[in-house]
Amino acid sequence: MQEKLKSEGKCLFCNKTFAKAGINRHLDSHLSEMSVSGKSGKSFLVKIETDKNWSNTPYFLSIWVDGEATMKNIDKFLRDIWLECCEHLSKFYDVGMQQKARNIFAKGLRLDYEYDFGSSTLLTLTVMKEYPIKADQKIVLLSRNEPLHIMCAICGKAPATQICVVCMDEDINAEFCDKCAPQHSEKCEDFADASMPIVNSPRIGICGYTGGTIDKERDCVFVLKK
Repeated sequence: MQEKLKSEGKCLFCNKTFAKAGINRHLDSHLSEMSVSGKSGKSFLVKIETDKNWSNTPYFLSIWVDGEATMKNIDKFLRDIWLECCEHLSKFYDVGMQQKARNIFAKGLRLDYEYDFGSSTLLTLTVMKEYPIKADQKIVLLSRNEPLHIMCAICGKAPATQICVVCMDEDINAEFCDKCAPQHSEKCEDFADASMPIVNSPRIGICGYTGGTIDKERDCVFVLKK
């Protein structure tokens, strides 16, 4: 995809925007403050990314996981926000789906996850910190990368709304705005059947994925500011 994309997310608690590199440190400040008077229990700040090197991927999730949540709960959350297209199989490596977070998670733990064993999407979960309080829900979305500024590969002036799966697989810039898409279809005879929408997910352009079912307001094309 084009040049390196800027990645930043908004904090659920204060609605301020932070670069990906600093968002979890900021979220920890809120959760640590809440730990003074929160309901006794156990919870965890977890970052989720699409590459083991945090700096190399623009897509990220930061979630607050209650100790009573199971890995199956996390699996469903990931499917609903980033992955689900054709009810593919998935797994966490080294842990079972029915195990609870409180029995597995500890600061610094890294878990690998795979969705779809054919056209796989691989994720890494890292436990950033543990807190002595219950989370507000089993899984709370604290931050997510805002829609990426993916520009049209032809005009370079408008946000891309469609991606050509054929060209993407050939490592060619394959993102087009609605105005320029017909121009690409003249060169790529497969585009009519290989066009998919731009979505805010690492599963963009893969299998039949066309978007999530939660946090839909950020699962879209970014709006170009005038």
